[in-house]
Amino acid sequence: MKPRFTALKGVADVLPPETGLWRKIENTACLVMGAYGYEEIRPPVMEQTGLFLRSIGGSSDIVAKEMYTFTDKGERSVSLRPEGTASIVRAYVEHNLSSRPAPQKFFYSGPMFRYERPQKGRQRQFYQLGAECFGIADPGVDAEMIIMLMAFLDRLGLKGLSLELNSIGCKECRPAFRERLREFFAPRLGELCPDCQRRYEQNPLRILDCKVERCGEIRKGSPLISETLCQDCREHFTALLEFLDVMGTAYVFNPHMVRGLDYYTRTVFEVKGGACMGAQNAVAAGGRYDLLVSEFGGPETPAIGFAAGMERLAGLLQGEAVTPGPALFIASLGKEAAVEALKLASRLREGGTRVELGWGGFSLKSQLRRADKIGAGNVVIIGEDELKSGSFKWKNLKDGSSGEAGREDIFAQFSQAK
Repeated sequence: MKPRFTALKGVADVLPPETGLWRKIENTACLVMGAYGYEEIRPPVMEQTGLFLRSIGGSSDIVAKEMYTFTDKGERSVSLRPEGTASIVRAYVEHNLSSRPAPQKFFYSGPMFRYERPQKGRQRQFYQLGAECFGIADPGVDAEMIIMLMAFLDRLGLKGLSLELNSIGCKECRPAFRERLREFFAPRLGELCPDCQRRYEQNPLRILDCKVERCGEIRKGSPLISETLCQDCREHFTALLEFLDVMGTAYVFNPHMVRGLDYYTRTVFEVKGGACMGAQNAVAAGGRYDLLVSEFGGPETPAIGFAAGMERLAGLLQGEAVTPGPALFIASLGKEAAVEALKLASRLREGGTRVELGWGGFSLKSQLRRADKIGAGNVVIIGEDELKSGSFKWKNLKDGSSGEAGREDIFAQFSQAK
């Protein structure tokens, strides 16, 4: 018995008609982000493991538990990328893109990999699209990126989303906040989950992002980073909010928000869906990472970015008819008619008309039944009589109209159909 293979757990096929939703998302991203001056970049899916250790942080759950890491035949430690920003920054430094006029703006899409429990909206191979902007520290750039993200989501037709914002400070003011957190959690350290006990020493900010219910109870009343922001960070965040207010961009200030990656500084944000999405309701998220380029050996470069999950976006768009049936179905009876149908279809397809043919020697009734099942807009019938007369029967399956026309008239009639 031959083996029957199935996809690995947590790795899903994306099949029609869902691929139509994905294509809509990607095309909309290209359109909106292109209008803001973003150019596409395509980094590899594999990188040196050290790249992610340096950027994400060795204390993070992603690095500690979730990365797909292996040793290749050259005895190098290689990892499948768990997120996109580190690869974009590596490319920015490696190719000396800082020599170009600022700001440098890029967008990307593609698969990411994390070994975590598969659940609704989250897989071990998942897809993200994102954007990164390098070279400008002005809070207006933060506002522009957030406005672009919301414009992209609005262009998709998504409703009921909420934007949450916070500032997590910089290298000057964050150390004091870490110490305040340690003081707060110290008396109940033993009650925290094992992960948070580790985070307590390595990066106590991560305790604020823990999803364990017990840890959520313990952190109630914990210090807020907004209370320890330095003057520069406070002014930066205030200016960002003023930009958003002027542009009429609705937001919620969330003083408890932190991001799960070590490289973030100052502005952090999330766009969340409604209650229908459950606990995993983040549609897109991002923030500033002004120190990461220099950490990778490049010049000191302010930067900001975001990423959005393709699966979650597609889930919110489920039910939309984004893959219409063919504009024309050509039913043919006999070999000569099939040749004529192929010629006509080829001419129409060159102009962009989507055409399907009734192959296989099926009866006219069977071919017309298939045309209806695939949602064809129109049918043209070619048989022996039509070949002799040079006049082909046609019918609009949407409104029921019908008629006959010659070859060239048929071509003219359907050459602009979509």
